[in-house]
Amino acid sequence: MLLAVDIGNTNIHFGLWDGQKWRVTWRARTVANKMGDEYAVLLRNFLHSAALDFQDVKHVVLASVVPVLTEAFRQLVPRYFHTDVLNINHMVNTGIQVAVDLPEQVGADRIVNAAAVKMLYGGGPAIVIDFGTATTFDVISEEGAYIGGAISPGINVALDALVSTAARLYKVELTAPPSPIGRNTTQAMQSGVFLGYVSLVEGLTHRLKNALQEESTQVKVIATGGLAPLFNQHTDIIDEIVDSLTLDGMRVIWELNQGL
Repeated sequence: MLLAVDIGNTNIHFGLWDGQKWRVTWRARTVANKMGDEYAVLLRNFLHSAALDFQDVKHVVLASVVPVLTEAFRQLVPRYFHTDVLNINHMVNTGIQVAVDLPEQVGADRIVNAAAVKMLYGGGPAIVIDFGTATTFDVISEEGAYIGGAISPGINVALDALVSTAARLYKVELTAPPSPIGRNTTQAMQSGVFLGYVSLVEGLTHRLKNALQEESTQVKVIATGGLAPLFNQHTDIIDEIVDSLTLDGMRVIWELNQGL
């Protein structure tokens, strides 16, 4: 089986591919100062919960935006799984052209999402919106090249920043208020933070479509990340939600590098 490890700034998403489907997936908090051996214990417990062990995993693919944990996993994989790890970056054969000024600065997650769109979800032109610690907008050209995009603070980051710097404001539920005109502080914050963020997603997506110089109806918008379904309830800008987009991209890149 193939173990995919997607290390983000907030969460680590693990997926176990059995050759036909994602047999099981897990999530854990990203803790940058946690040792590789500690994550190995966590993985052993995850595997045992699925009646599996280290020896059932034959291959490992890694996509990380946290350098210290990239190194931790590169060390733990040979030690516990007795195999090499494919660490995805701009130098790996990803099946797509990374057509930006500084390819080495592009996060592995953005490359992986673009590869998944090209090889599994109809190709470009397309925009991938990934709702994570940051909300990223990745643009795939009609030819299937990753040509750049946009990065904005994730909605939880924006809310935390507001609450931490405004003495009388407090955490609110991330949901739409009854009306954009907030009748109390909670509703006013929900209007400004949640509906304001919906407007950010819509406005930036429209600008990216215009910059592609394609007919807007030709540009597919694919969303992923835990908050994608929530935002999809309040906008018609999203064409499709793919929960496993990043894991799928990691899998196809691994297969490409195995000659499969």
